[in-house]
Amino acid sequence: MGTPFEDMAEIDRLVHEPSRLAITSALLSCESADFLFLQRITGLSKGNLSSHLSKLERGGIVTVTKSTGGRPRTTISLTPAGRGTVAEHWDRLTRLRDAAREWTAPEE
Repeated sequence: MGTPFEDMAEIDRLVHEPSRLAITSALLSCESADFLFLQRITGLSKGNLSSHLSKLERGGIVTVTKSTGGRPRTTISLTPAGRGTVAEHWDRLTRLRDAAREWTAPEE
């Protein structure tokens, strides 16, 4: 392992992108959420949220379920693997933060 600053380059960019991190972090606290709820709490436009969800779905992080029956509803949930990935991402960020706080530059 290099310096904590070098190790930050190895962060999972699929999850770490700010909007996707907001989406996945919100989903960590619940079993599932509907599209409009995620849009409201993240402040993303419908198109932007949809684009991020597509990337997360392709990466196996979330499942998007569309139901039709009266009013159409889109529900999003973390996959089991996605839940582990996001939790590990936050753990890694915590470890990197702690390592950066403790790091001292080598003497020249």
